[in-house]
Amino acid sequence: MTTTPWHERSVVVTGGTRGIGRGIAELFARRGAAVLLTGRDAEAARAVATDLARSTGGRVAGAGVDVRDAHAVEAAVTAAERLHGHVDILCANAGIFPEKPLREMTAADIDEVLEVNLRGCMLTTRACLPAMERSGHGRIVLTSSITGPTTGYTGWSHYGASKAGQIGFLRGAALELAPAGITVNAVLPGNVRTEGLAELGEDYLRRMASSIPLGRLGETADIAHAVAFLASDEAAFITGQTLIVDGGQTVPESLDALATL
Repeated sequence: MTTTPWHERSVVVTGGTRGIGRGIAELFARRGAAVLLTGRDAEAARAVATDLARSTGGRVAGAGVDVRDAHAVEAAVTAAERLHGHVDILCANAGIFPEKPLREMTAADIDEVLEVNLRGCMLTTRACLPAMERSGHGRIVLTSSITGPTTGYTGWSHYGASKAGQIGFLRGAALELAPAGITVNAVLPGNVRTEGLAELGEDYLRRMASSIPLGRLGETADIAHAVAFLASDEAAFITGQTLIVDGGQTVPESLDALATL
């Protein structure tokens, strides 16, 4: 198999200013790919891009984009193609996870989560297609979650619905885009140590770590490496698939199964 060096690849990472998205952008930059990361806060996106360019020695740019805005997403992809010459890889990572019990959830709460997590994912995928077809290389990797497609958690029913919806979307998209040689896959993280997770408190973090057979929370690099594999030439024959990266969290059928570990 002939593989293209990473320094000849151009990557768009949505939600790249913090957490998993920043970890993904950093890994691609370290490998030599040209990266455009986006975030709703344009100033923060540019600051993170500058920081990553300095720390990795890579080519990293930042742009302010609300993934709910189709025109803003399309403009960002155009900017990436103009800046780097082509767009080969999309990491559709932007997402929110506000906690709200179902009985207290408003229509606006539901709409916001679905618009960012599901609609935003679909809009960014659609926006990248012309550039990927021009490039002759297309890898789309969605950041979904174990919550929704595989598990459930109190207070995140709207989040779970959005993440399960991403899986339904990727399967249809994978079929449609296969003739163009564009693959569509998803990584499903478990509990990963990020700024957002830290906001839930130390007790939550300890409880989550105790439910993971490998005995620790995931790190952003754990997810980034899985994303990079699905974006690689080596994964050219993989499409319409999901990869759970959770330290074995979804394996035990009950807490009793962990008692002897």
